Amino acid sequence: MVSGIVVDVTGDSPEDARQKGWQEAQRKGWAALYRQINGGTGAPSLPDSTLNGIVSAIVVEHEQIGLGRYRATLGITFDRARAGQILGISGRVFRSPPLLVMPIVYEGGVAQVFERRSEWQRAWAEFRTSDSSIDYVRTSGNGGDVLLLNAGQQRRRNRAWWRDILDQYGASDVLYPSVRVERMWPGGPIIGYFSARYGPDNEMIGNFTLTARSPDGLRQMMVDGVKRMDALYITALADGRLRTDSSLIIEAPIAPEEIALVEEAMTPDVAGAAPSAATSPAATTSAFSVQIETPDALGVIAAETGLRSVGGVESASASSVAIGGVSVLRVRYRGDAAGLRAALTAAGWRVSQNGNTFRISR
Repeated sequence: MVSGIVVDVTGDSPEDARQKGWQEAQRKGWAALYRQINGGTGAPSLPDSTLNGIVSAIVVEHEQIGLGRYRATLGITFDRARAGQILGISGRVFRSPPLLVMPIVYEGGVAQVFERRSEWQRAWAEFRTSDSSIDYVRTSGNGGDVLLLNAGQQRRRNRAWWRDILDQYGASDVLYPSVRVERMWPGGPIIGYFSARYGPDNEMIGNFTLTARSPDGLRQMMVDGVKRMDALYITALADGRLRTDSSLIIEAPIAPEEIALVEEAMTPDVAGAAPSAATSPAATTSAFSVQIETPDALGVIAAETGLRSVGGVESASASSVAIGGVSVLRVRYRGDAAGLRAALTAAGWRVSQNGNTFRISR
């Protein structure tokens, strides 16, 4: 970002003056960015359409609008990848999977995330994630976020629960950037104890301490804390400490060879009959647990019927029924886990697997 760009232009109307001012700021911002990267003063001239394409945001630091005049101090944020191509430099190629952010603040003995608006949450909301190699998934904190993403989740280890939560937000894992705020006395210094954690097991990445001389410096301390926290996560990603939990992956790709084998086994022979048991290799029957969401009693019956129709399945019966939740069915299949997974996929189910336990959905 290039900040502190001053413009003073006139136009036929306030809207026209503002538009001219922003275009002028983009030209000045481009020239300043070129000087920062390549030095000198000979920045190549770019048409306004190109500038509009490489500018991702215009930050209004201060502005005055008259009937036909616009005076402002602006900041220009450039798209890293697009501007980098023109400048002859490459943007970050290595980037993390999408990671859900839960900014936790401890103050007065109470831990909060989205229960009330805090300076820590605000600092994360205003952080420019395009400058980071971490793909942060940030939420607004409205609606169900308050219930689903609270400080108590930091101690929850259940992978099935986390898979459901992360799937709703399109994330692969969760980050817990936390700060404990201690006020020395009313109106006095404030100490922030920051810690970077991640994952359902609440693993530690690193920690640090910052101090604000007075309550007026709290906001800047939080802004600095987010930058330091981001640097910790980037370092952990680079050295391999920040790794997403494989048990949180919803779906893994099915090998085309597995699907082809199941389709071939389900295809009748030239005589129109299925291969006989005498000509087919012997298969061992194994038991597996299959989880499926069942909104009502009919959903349980439909799940049992659907599984029994899958090739190779000898029986399917509910062992744990949860109306409006996730029921568990016990399935006996002629073959191994890989064969059952491929058979379910060929039958049109979406499948995720953890050992001999499957999670299916349509």
